[in-house]
Amino acid sequence: MQTLKDKVILITGANRGIGKSLVKASLEKGARKIYATSRDLNKMPNFGDYRVVSLELDITDKTQISRVLKKATDVEVLINNAGILSQGNILEGELIGMENDMKVNYYGTINMMRAFVPILESNSSSARIINMVSIAAYSPLPFIAGYAASKAALLSATQAVRIELAKKGIIVHSVNPGAIDTDMNKGSEWDMPAPDEIAKIILDKVEAGELDIVPDDMRLGMYNTWREDPSKLAEMFHNMYHGEQ
Repeated sequence: MQTLKDKVILITGANRGIGKSLVKASLEKGARKIYATSRDLNKMPNFGDYRVVSLELDITDKTQISRVLKKATDVEVLINNAGILSQGNILEGELIGMENDMKVNYYGTINMMRAFVPILESNSSSARIINMVSIAAYSPLPFIAGYAASKAALLSATQAVRIELAKKGIIVHSVNPGAIDTDMNKGSEWDMPAPDEIAKIILDKVEAGELDIVPDDMRLGMYNTWREDPSKLAEMFHNMYHGEQ
C-alpha cells in the first residue's frame, strides 16, 4: 500500500544529506506536498518540483516553530531529521558540543512533536511521526559520546511517545541508520551507503509498517548484536577505540 502517496509531509533539515534525499524519495512516493525546512534557505537546493515548499526553521527556536505551524496546517507526516554531531569523548570533549547535541537532537525534536501532534491528529487517520535517531543510540561510541547520548535520549523519547500516541492513531517510527555518506560524516573511514539509497529504504519500511527501522545491512548487524547481548556490541567498540583485535 502506498501509504505516503498523496500525503502532506514536513521534513526538517531538508537542505542536505539524508534530509535532501528524503525529500526526493517522498516525491517519488507520490507525496502531495512536502514542506522542506532548513535554518538557512539560501542553502536549500532547488528540487524542481512545485510540490516542495521551502520554509525557514530552526527546531530549537519556538518562535520559528510557531511561524511554520501557521503555514503548515495540513501536515500528515512529520519527519524529524534535523540534527547535529559534535566530536568528543566524555572526559575531554567540549561540554558545549554535548549541550548543543542534546539541544538540537533531543529537545529540538521534542519541540517539533509537541507543536505538530494536534495538527497530525486533526488531519489524518493514518498520521505518522518519523524520528531520525541513529544506531549510535545503541552503540557506546566514545569519540562522539555527546551525540550518542542525545540519540539514546531521543530513542527513549520516541518509544515513550509511541505509546502515548497509540490511542490517537498516530504511528511513531524510529529510524536508526549508521554513518551515511553525507557532509556530517565527511572524512570518516567507515564504509558508508549513499543517502538516496538509504532514504528510499527508510520510506519503504515506513510504508511496510516497520516501527524500529535500521536501513543498512552493516548497522542491522550491530543492532542484532545489541539485541542478542549488549555487552558484545560494547566489546566491539572497545576494541575499535583502543585499537585491539
